[in-house]
Amino acid sequence: MTCGASTAPGTTTDVTDVQSCLLVVRNVPCHKCTECNEIIYTGVVISGLETIVASIKQSMNEIAVIDFVKAVA
Repeated sequence: MTCGASTAPGTTTDVTDVQSCLLVVRNVPCHKCTECNEIIYTGVVISGLETIVASIKQSMNEIAVIDFVKAVA
C-alpha cells in the first residue's frame, strides 16, 4: 500500500482497454485500502481477469460488461 494503511476485503469494478473494446468487469474480489481506496488483487484474481480478457478478444464489441464471479465459475 502506498499510504501504509490497512486493507479490507471487498469487490470493485475493473475497466480495461482491450484493443478497440472497453471491457468492464464487475464484482471483482479485491483488497481495498481503508484510507486511500487503493485496490490490490490476489494472483488468483489477476489470473481470472487475464482469462476473461483472453476470452473477450474472441468476440470483440465496443463495450463488454462481465460479472467476474459468473465468468470464472
